[in-house]
Order: sequence, then C-alpha cells, then structure tokens
Amino acid sequence: MSFALNGPVLWYATRATGLVTLLLLTGTMLLGIVTAGRFASENWPRFLTVGLHRNITLLVLIFLTLHVGTTVVDTYTSIPAAAAVIPFVSSYKSPWLGLGAVAADLLIAVLVTSLLRNRLGFRAWRGLHWLAYACWPVALIHGLGTGTDRRTLWVFAASVGCVAAVVVAATWRLATAARAGTR
Repeated sequence: MSFALNGPVLWYATRATGLVTLLLLTGTMLLGIVTAGRFASENWPRFLTVGLHRNITLLVLIFLTLHVGTTVVDTYTSIPAAAAVIPFVSSYKSPWLGLGAVAADLLIAVLVTSLLRNRLGFRAWRGLHWLAYACWPVALIHGLGTGTDRRTLWVFAASVGCVAAVVVAATWRLATAARAGTR
C-alpha cells in the first residue's frame, strides 16, 4: 500500500486543522478578552481563565503546525514551507495565503513576547500582546479567502459564530471598561 502526498486525505486534514485552529484561536481570543476584563467569580476564579487561555493557545500552535504541515506536504498545490511565514511568496492564491502567513507571524510574535514577558516588562509585553487582536481577523479572512469549502453552510455558520462571539466579548469588555472609568 502506498501513500500519496496529495489527494482527499491531505485536503481534508488541511481544511479540518485550519478550521479547528480558527475555532481554538477564537476561544483563546475570548479568554484573552475576559482575562483583560479581569472577570472572576466565586465559581470561576481568574487563574482558571488565565490557565485555559495559555493551554488553548498551545493547542492553537499545535493545530496551526498541523495545518501548515499538511498544506506543505500536499503536492497538489505545491505550496513552499516559506509561504507559511513569509507573506505573499506563494503563487497559489497569493493574497489569501499571504494573509495566513501574516496571521502566523503575528501569532509567533505574541508567543515569543509572552515567553519573554518577564524580561520585557508588563507594559512592553502588553503593548506587543495587542498583536493578537490583529492576528484573529487576519486568520479569519485567510480562511474565508483560501478555503475551498467556505461556501458550505457549516463553515459559514462557524465563521459567523466566531465573529459573533468575539463581537459580544469585545462589547462586554468595552462596556465594563466604560463603567469602571465612570466610577
């Protein structure tokens, strides 16, 4: 039995890992917004939110690696590994893949600065951590532009659900900040 480096298995793996990455990235975005808003209750302590945020971010990195790996290994489209981190170098769907590279670069920058948080200081880390707010929509647009099944109801619904969840969380965060500022 031989294994081809193209075909439906890699296509499904690429699409599945891309969508899971988006869902997990949305989850970490939501947890980051909640953490920034200092949400805590007796039943949900703040350390739980922070821990989930970190652990889900690790899952994002794992699924992103799988997503990029299956994309690069699939010989059908011939996308070079460099296209994962150097924007707009691929000839295949260049603008959309370029946005994926931008999102990956932003995520890597957030990761590296988070690992160096104690050396950077809180203010510098926080300023750089704002890159996460750019990473998420760029990743979403990358998926919608590149994805071959983006017109299916379930992918569209998942994308709309991600946007709605982030909008609700951001609205809550801004309202909370506004109330805190008026006190």
